[in-house]
Amino acid sequence: MYNSLKWSNIVAVVFSLFVSLQLLQAQEVSYETTSVDGQTYYKYRVQPGEGLYAISRTFSVSVAEILRHNPDANTGLQSGQELLIPVKLQSTAPANASTARPAQVVGQSPVQRAVLGSQQVVPSDQNITFNHTVVSGETVYSISKMYNTTVEEIYRLNPSSRESIAEGQILVIPQRRVISEVKEENYRYHTILPKETLYSLSRTYSLKPEDVIRANPGLSVETFQIGKTIRIPFFESYETILPFEEQTTHITHRVARGETLYSLAREYNVEVAEIRQLNPMLSEGLKTNMELLIPAKRSAVEGHSRQEESAANRLLTQGIPSERVDVMKVGLLLPFLDETGRAHLRLQEYYEGFLLAVKELKKRGGDIELFVFEIGKGNDMKKLSSLLETLEMQSLNLIVGGVNDAQIKLLSDFSRSHDIKYVVPFSQSNGEVLNNGNVFQVNSLSQALQSKASKVFLSTFRNANVIFVRGGDNDKAEFVSQLQNELRRNNIRYETVNYSSTLNTTLNAVLYENRENIIVPTDGDSNTLRLLMDQLKEVQEANSSYTIRLFGYPEWQTYSSLIEDYHLFGTYIYTPFFVESTNPSTRDFNDTFQKWYGRMPMDTYPGYAMWGYDTALFFLSALQRYGAGFEQQIDRVGVESLQFAFHFERMNNWGGFINTGLFLIHYDPNGNVIKMDKSR
Repeated sequence: MYNSLKWSNIVAVVFSLFVSLQLLQAQEVSYETTSVDGQTYYKYRVQPGEGLYAISRTFSVSVAEILRHNPDANTGLQSGQELLIPVKLQSTAPANASTARPAQVVGQSPVQRAVLGSQQVVPSDQNITFNHTVVSGETVYSISKMYNTTVEEIYRLNPSSRESIAEGQILVIPQRRVISEVKEENYRYHTILPKETLYSLSRTYSLKPEDVIRANPGLSVETFQIGKTIRIPFFESYETILPFEEQTTHITHRVARGETLYSLAREYNVEVAEIRQLNPMLSEGLKTNMELLIPAKRSAVEGHSRQEESAANRLLTQGIPSERVDVMKVGLLLPFLDETGRAHLRLQEYYEGFLLAVKELKKRGGDIELFVFEIGKGNDMKKLSSLLETLEMQSLNLIVGGVNDAQIKLLSDFSRSHDIKYVVPFSQSNGEVLNNGNVFQVNSLSQALQSKASKVFLSTFRNANVIFVRGGDNDKAEFVSQLQNELRRNNIRYETVNYSSTLNTTLNAVLYENRENIIVPTDGDSNTLRLLMDQLKEVQEANSSYTIRLFGYPEWQTYSSLIEDYHLFGTYIYTPFFVESTNPSTRDFNDTFQKWYGRMPMDTYPGYAMWGYDTALFFLSALQRYGAGFEQQIDRVGVESLQFAFHFERMNNWGGFINTGLFLIHYDPNGNVIKMDKSR
């Protein structure tokens, strides 16, 4: 690449870098701190030509945090302008900051503490392993699927993860290894290091910044943060790479009269052995005018382009322009003839609800072409494979469908190769959403749902007296464990009692008269719940000064015979879907459905007709309003759904979106049913 480069040029580059470094060091001062409303800040003056992104990298805080604490900066920065930079950790401040705060600061998130305070924040060699910071709702299994490894490999590198993992915990993950004759997509993973930028990372892997952005559609100023993981494209996983600052290249030096290998080694700051290794002809001696290859640092030879750095940084703040869709071409692909477990009846009803949403969107001015296909049942992919070869399928803007893992995998690969948005309507367990940025999974992961429900519980009942009642099959042990961990992390006490015939006596010992008492059963079964409520009635009758509330599970909404008792105890349940039977929109939907299809929807949990209606209404509205790139505006797609809570989030920088929508339903003592959207 560098066939000839005079030493004088190298000296000039190195001298320039040296002078720049000296100037930067001369400009450094001790940053004064100040405290406002209990938050500690560094007082920082903007340097000429300096932007928000550069300042955010200096202090390891996000641009959003700087803007949140300095609203005047929204209109641009001025040289000399004073900014308040929130103090996070001692290690996040510039090295010469004179008044560093203790390690844990008010307002600091668990993830920030883990990433910036852990001994593992810098992987020893990312050619072998990298780091993953656990986010809410993840399991070791889902993480193994995300990184194409195994649960046992993660256990081997992280022995404590056999017991449990927690949000903010850092796991060591084995680097992806693919050495086979089967052609696979070539990529690897990279944990973002301190002081690393999109520009420097791109140079490390000899890529364009645009390549990294395309491989990580979720990458932005907010997500390009220390400790986050990204996918590196066009890179064989088994190749070895060094950070850009450690990479070397070769320059050509023509030997002048009087020069020796020793003088050349000293001149270039390398070892004589390194020069000999690159130049076998030296075995015959050093000669004047001989051209030698000399090892040199790429960073010194190539220099640093501030213009290219700024251009790369702008990519993190600019979304990809979304192409408007005049005629929305949508494919609904399901195994409509699969009669296993009467699945064909449920899928037919899903389709019928889907059609009602299409009708509604057309009424709102949408131009829609809907292609509906039967794709075969089981793992026989012949019909689906043949279908995907047609021009109609390749011209779609949106695909909805697939039921089993084989169908979903085939549709996911098709959506990736043709850049088509793909909605997985039913499955929870497939891993495609973790590795395909075009996938939207409607049915929430149970772990993510439980994690969000735990946080909603904490914010709703922080000051209550929490009592777990253990009994029955304890089939909610996973959720209960997660909730109890959340309570312990926030220093909230709770009691645990065993269900028995004398439970009313046991409860009297742990109930408070001056506080709300929240009872959480560890079993969701209706019979266990009925027996529990009978005991609670006895307690309430014996002492009316107790305020007793129940907290429970999605399936409780189906126990119609217990609804009256729910109101008696002001019961709360969490659920990703709920239908308000008295809502006018619900009545209108049922009336329209009966008018079109001559019957009422089946009584299933959840209802498939409304499932199809909600899904079509949400994604067709997104496509109509924001075009083919609607994922960039996914938080702004507000629709009045009938049954589902919708809130789509990326689980990583390169994967798709999972619905984490959640309702909190309150059966209040006055007979009202209050549905609260707790998705955000």
